[in-house]
Amino acid sequence: MTTLAPARKDTAAPPPHTRRSMRSMYPLWFYIPAGILFIVLFAVPTFASFYFSLTRWSLFDVEFIGFQNFVTFFTEPMLYQSLINTFIYGFITSGLKVVLGLALALLLTGSILGRGYLRATIFFPVLVSTIGVGITFKVLMDPFDGLINKSLAAIGIQGPAWLTDPSLALYSVSLVDVWQGVGIATLIYIAGIVAIPQEYFEAARVDGAGAWKVFRNITLPLVTPATGTVVLLSLIGGLRSFELIWAMTRGGPGFSSDVIASVIYKQYQAGFYGLSTAGNVVLFVIVTAIVVPIFYFINRRQVES
Repeated sequence: MTTLAPARKDTAAPPPHTRRSMRSMYPLWFYIPAGILFIVLFAVPTFASFYFSLTRWSLFDVEFIGFQNFVTFFTEPMLYQSLINTFIYGFITSGLKVVLGLALALLLTGSILGRGYLRATIFFPVLVSTIGVGITFKVLMDPFDGLINKSLAAIGIQGPAWLTDPSLALYSVSLVDVWQGVGIATLIYIAGIVAIPQEYFEAARVDGAGAWKVFRNITLPLVTPATGTVVLLSLIGGLRSFELIWAMTRGGPGFSSDVIASVIYKQYQAGFYGLSTAGNVVLFVIVTAIVVPIFYFINRRQVES
């Protein structure tokens, strides 16, 4: 007696175009965790801030008032002055970090004694707490008992009132910010200079080019990507700076060293939550409006070069 074999089910493979589609979609799955974090931690709070900036709100009540918070923000002299101070602080700190970072990187990529130790020394302030740096320099810059003015008095120079003179307070804090943050700029520039092929420098030396010509025609153009990175990071940090200013002056004397971030904090302390949220939105728009064009300009220059 002959037994019949069971019929086999058709297990044909999916069509080639389906397999190609699945392979092309495969890397997109890796974006899902980052996308969820971006939405939860950035997108949702950002849109919520835009909404609450149009309200007068507390923990228990929300009242929609339109653009009244923004009108108040731009008509209050204190808030307007903080906006000007933010620009001054941001551009001073970023400009000095670019110049000093490049100068120190040129020095620390040369043949000098103790190069590794000097690199570590310059980078060390970056590792220190910003609040700790602020408190330390607040003591050092005391006009009467501070070590800086005492040292100047020892050589016959009368030191200024670094943090109590309204015309100097903002600039004094800016210098401390540069002191703490120039290590990052220097490190980025060192990486950019080391990445330049040595053949360029050797060819320049063969042609008899001096140090200035080598810097102007080789080093400076080829560290443009590093310059762009330093500009963007330092400018974003300067425009959003708060901790150092609050630790050293709390926006004083008066409102002479207030920036938008410190005013926002003061408004939160006073219970003006809607006004402070509007300030956050203004700060976000300002940083975006300044940084995004610079970012695209730098990228375009890199592509063209």
